[in-house]
Amino acid sequence: MSNKTAGTKKKENHKFFDIHPPVFWPSAILLFNFIIITITFEDSMDKVFTTVQTAISNNLGWFLIVSVNIYLFFMLYIAFSKYGNIRLGGKTAVPEFSKSSWFAMLFSAGMGIGILFWSVAEPVYHFTEPVLGSPNTTEAARQAMLITFLHWGFHPWAIYALVGMSLAFFAFNKDMPLAIRSIFYPLLGKRVYGKLGDTIDVLAVLATLFGLATSLGFGVQQINSGLHHLFGMPFNIYFQIILMAVVTSAASLSVISGLDHGVKKLSEINMRLGILLLVFVIAAGPSLFIFETYVQNIGAYLNDFFKISFWAEGYTRSDWQNSWTIFYWAWWISWSPFVGMFIARISRGRTLREFVLSVLFFPALLTFLWLTAFGGSAIFFETNQAGMISKAVKGNVAVSIYELLKNLPMGTVANFFAVLLVFSFFVTSSDSGSLVVDTFTSGGKLTSPVTQRLFWAVMEGVVAAVLLFGGGLGALQTASITTGLPFSIILLLMVWSLKKGLAKEYESEQLKEKNKERENYLQLIRDLVESSDKIKNKSKNEK
Repeated sequence: MSNKTAGTKKKENHKFFDIHPPVFWPSAILLFNFIIITITFEDSMDKVFTTVQTAISNNLGWFLIVSVNIYLFFMLYIAFSKYGNIRLGGKTAVPEFSKSSWFAMLFSAGMGIGILFWSVAEPVYHFTEPVLGSPNTTEAARQAMLITFLHWGFHPWAIYALVGMSLAFFAFNKDMPLAIRSIFYPLLGKRVYGKLGDTIDVLAVLATLFGLATSLGFGVQQINSGLHHLFGMPFNIYFQIILMAVVTSAASLSVISGLDHGVKKLSEINMRLGILLLVFVIAAGPSLFIFETYVQNIGAYLNDFFKISFWAEGYTRSDWQNSWTIFYWAWWISWSPFVGMFIARISRGRTLREFVLSVLFFPALLTFLWLTAFGGSAIFFETNQAGMISKAVKGNVAVSIYELLKNLPMGTVANFFAVLLVFSFFVTSSDSGSLVVDTFTSGGKLTSPVTQRLFWAVMEGVVAAVLLFGGGLGALQTASITTGLPFSIILLLMVWSLKKGLAKEYESEQLKEKNKERENYLQLIRDLVESSDKIKNKSKNEK
């Protein structure tokens, strides 16, 4: 396997674009068609989005539930198996980034805007409208945090870890292009460089763009809500599209800087701003309640882990999971090419055991603390203020975090700070996503012309704006579910292919070790023979 582009012929570098046409053009054409159709049939697209989401969720939700559990258990198997000592990039590879920078980029790319959007809204929704039992009770609060932990816990990070590990292994250890198609070499052989490989990469591009557009749509709604809350600016789709254009322009500046400068620095800024806001909420909010419930929430999550992970509403037959669990699993899957590619690019030099345990547990534990601080505090205030937060959230879900912060000291300052954080996360997600999509559509190249990266940054903003225009929150959810479902099958095949690749790598390393031991043993014998001959010769000379 050699480090060639996805095509069979070497392409020349161009000044403005350096693309792999079989992936770039189908992806661009399909996106342009989607944009034109959604704008042309704006009035009927909302109904179409709803119908598609309902059909997929009702009939295939169980499949997504099984799939995400397979991804998680496979990652744990790799971490604690004989494959755990395999190092990404080979035995002599060293990490490119420090652990602190690595963790910051992991968290920023993996959760980003979404956790700011849902960390208050989701627990409050589950508390006031529980899927089981009575609302606004202690049991409803416990259940709300348990379900929220499920959606933001180990499962999404396992999905990211699977894609990130697979990409990094085949790129750094097998010297293949950094593209989704490369992962399937053990199953498809040289066919990954043909039409089948092109199809896989096109699916990855579409899943990434629609998954990312979902997050960007949430983000722009939240920025708009914050500006409306603080400064009375209008809250409507037209202002959100203007904001989308402004923030996409800002993201483009970071795209120009590249991974080592723009994305890395923004990720570290996000981490610092996020920690500051988290510390503020813990210190200014119900601190003791937060720490106690953090411990209790983790215990409940671990205790009920298998029960909630495999829960599929088989006996209740309601459609509650369609808007929550099924949406989340599809959203994380559709995000996985983007986050996985990003994680792969920053993870050279890590052993598979270190990779899995770091990607799974560090971000998840930090996410749990964030959810408890923000969501738990919201429930705390909800029970003491006669439902003031829930009323606002149900009126406009994007305003949730601002409703919480206004209950704390210096609430206005904290809200302004939150708007800046949403903006920063938005920019990071956009520029990271455009770098990743650009890698897919250039045949796995790590560097490409700036204009090409700018093209995809703009396309991400346009797709998010069109989804908002064509159906709002429902359209965003449908986009994730529609692209996440087919890509979940790709990920199941990825499990099989990665296992085959790791088995071959392990056998190769073991053979090298045995050959090295054999050579050392032979050298030892040669040294002993030479020493014996020298002793004999010395004895003869003395006589």
